[in-house]
Amino acid sequence: MIDKRLFRLPGTKKLLLMLAGLTLLQAFVVLFQGKYLAESLVNSWEQKALQTIITPMTLFVAAFILRHLFNLINTKIVESYASKTSEIIRGKLLDKVYQAGPEMISDEGTGNLVTSSLDGIDLVENYFKLIFTKLMNMCIIPPVLLIYIYTQNIASGITLTIIVPLVILFMIILGLAAQAKADSQYKQYTILSNHFLDALRGLPTLKMLGLSKRYAKNIYTVSDEYRRRTMNTLRIAILSTFALDWLTTLGIAILAVFLGLGLINNSFPLFPALVTLILAPEYFLPLRNFSNDYHATLNGKNALAAIFEILERPSKAKEDKLETFDWNKDSQVEVKGLQFSYQGTSNHEVSLDIDQLKLKGYQKIGVIGKSGSGKTTLIRTIGGFIIPDHADIKINQQNLTNFKQSNWQNKLTFLPQSPYLFAGSIAENIAFYRPKASMDQIIQAANEAGLTEFIKTLNDGFQTQIGEGGRGISGGQQQRIMLARAFLADDRHVLIFDEPTAHLDIETEYALKKPMEKLFQNHLVIFATHRLHWIKEMDYVIVMNNGKIAEQGTPDELSQHNGAFFQLISNMRGEQI
Repeated sequence: MIDKRLFRLPGTKKLLLMLAGLTLLQAFVVLFQGKYLAESLVNSWEQKALQTIITPMTLFVAAFILRHLFNLINTKIVESYASKTSEIIRGKLLDKVYQAGPEMISDEGTGNLVTSSLDGIDLVENYFKLIFTKLMNMCIIPPVLLIYIYTQNIASGITLTIIVPLVILFMIILGLAAQAKADSQYKQYTILSNHFLDALRGLPTLKMLGLSKRYAKNIYTVSDEYRRRTMNTLRIAILSTFALDWLTTLGIAILAVFLGLGLINNSFPLFPALVTLILAPEYFLPLRNFSNDYHATLNGKNALAAIFEILERPSKAKEDKLETFDWNKDSQVEVKGLQFSYQGTSNHEVSLDIDQLKLKGYQKIGVIGKSGSGKTTLIRTIGGFIIPDHADIKINQQNLTNFKQSNWQNKLTFLPQSPYLFAGSIAENIAFYRPKASMDQIIQAANEAGLTEFIKTLNDGFQTQIGEGGRGISGGQQQRIMLARAFLADDRHVLIFDEPTAHLDIETEYALKKPMEKLFQNHLVIFATHRLHWIKEMDYVIVMNNGKIAEQGTPDELSQHNGAFFQLISNMRGEQI
């Protein structure tokens, strides 16, 4: 039940030593509690002096208080460890996602990563709170009590020794079944998370295409399958709890009958029989507690295993090798033999296969192609967000294997389809690439992006707070904030656009075109688009098809023959070829 990788976490071994000591003390306190209670009852039965009853009862109360005091200390220590360690794991997980970027998101699914970071960490924290205490109690308390019972009555000790392996055998059999069901349930939960998040993101598009109801049925099917698997898991969990309770109750009943017959036949004294009967439920209690929380620990273990898999995922990125440089009109990038496949695809399903590509100076390069042709994958690879399986790259004659180089990424500004705006003021969002920029610089960048008139309408101006993801402002104004970021980051001379106007109406797009054209000046521009009017602004065009470059050249060169560019433009215009 304990993942061996837990011992790599800071503080785990120290925690186990502390818990072992506390649990051992607790075991002896439980033993004394039963012993003194039995002693007072026997003295009362034999009508001895009142003092012989009060003294053991006082010791019983003291043992009872100490037991709960040790239990409270134990709980506080475990809760502190669980809280700190789960936050450490969350931090490592977020760091890993940040470092891996879109590559991991594409492979694992956004819903899975969100589930692991939020619900998964909560399950792990609960797992830490339960598993260490339950296991320590189960491993230490029963043996201590059993040794004492053997000293009082060998036959009772043998009876309890025989019953425990039977209980553990049933626990293993039912536990394996519950674990298989829990694994299946958590996997389905991950699928449900990915489907649900994808549905939320694509809801406007689904509504526009009239497919929202059809996709709602898909969500219903996935969620109903999750419900079915959850019920199957609970059925096994309830059955295992019932079986364990029944076996332990039966064991205590058999022991009680055996002791009762012994007392009737005067084969042994009252005290050993009574103390054995009092300690028998305490002997089985750690097993029962463990069984009751077994399902919760399984969920936590599955969540922890999923998180460890993400943390141990090997990164394809090599160390930074690119020396500091400035991108200017003489700079150039050469790419040869670039290949990339998303995890889970076969070797024959290459998502990106680029034989040769050159970028230089202050070109404006358009990347076009049908949906799914590889435009976004290429853009993300050049941006260093995706690590290729193989590539020979030269940036200003420096040999590299990928674009995930800090000195390269510090020279580029990325403008995606959906702008990322964080919760904060408009000024803070504009200063994304230059957090220490002055207010005058922010105002100038906003003016160049055409934001001035909009900001004048706001009561708090640049200090107006916007929600996570740009809640509270229109898509067009979100894109203007992204442009203002680029204007402010005037030391970054590489612009990467991934269909930044795809979700805007044509009027808003044309309103943004003028500031964007101004931004293009003195920059290397890599612009993925499906809008025809942008292609006319490009110096060079790359036509993507099935992850490969079907054609590349200037728009005039490509339009002179009936190739991939000509066919794609004709299809975009709705013409018959």
